[in-house]
Amino acid sequence: MLTYPDKSIEVQKVSQEELTKSEEERRKKERLRDIFLLLQQLVEREEVTLKLIIDCLYDIGSINLVNKKFHKQPLNGFMKAVATMSKPVVRIIALRWVKKKLPTLLTNWLEKKVSFR
Repeated sequence: MLTYPDKSIEVQKVSQEELTKSEEERRKKERLRDIFLLLQQLVEREEVTLKLIIDCLYDIGSINLVNKKFHKQPLNGFMKAVATMSKPVVRIIALRWVKKKLPTLLTNWLEKKVSFR
């Protein structure tokens, strides 16, 4: 028969309230992870929609920026043409950024909305 050395083990009592809070916290983290994964899937499936949104925002932003910075008509028209030519490059960069950042940013924003902070 084997005998084991006697080691004193300290047992902490955990109240039911503490168990409930830790369980609630675990569930909250799990549900936030679910939201994040769902948003990732949404971004992947709706790539065409994201491209269209980026295009619309770029058109509005570039026109507003050119009108604000360049008041003289010949230069204004030229800068709008330059902005139109750079649109495909901006779309690629913006789409990569959106795919990478949108799920996290949106998940955090939604969490703040339901946390009542």
